[in-house]
Amino acid sequence: MNQDGEPVSKKSRWGTNRYVYNPANPMGLTLILISLIVAVVMMVLMEKHAGPFAPPPEPTPWNPQPPEEQPWPFPSASPTHAPSAWDTAPSGPSPTH
Repeated sequence: MNQDGEPVSKKSRWGTNRYVYNPANPMGLTLILISLIVAVVMMVLMEKHAGPFAPPPEPTPWNPQPPEEQPWPFPSASPTHAPSAWDTAPSGPSPTH
């Protein structure tokens, strides 16, 4: 294998304007092998639904826990203040126009 003057990539012989890795160059052969290994690993991961191809986990149901102490007192059924003049209805005859 003559390594002098061998480029890492060379023009494709299929008549297209694309470049391919050159297996005559050690770096080109290394890149070919790495590409094949990555492609095979990705295909296995897709088939097994693992890694980035794993389905999302099932969401856990929302289950809120009540606070240990109530932050405020609950309102009572009866008012806690004395009624003012604004709280009562007018007691006289209603004006008519």
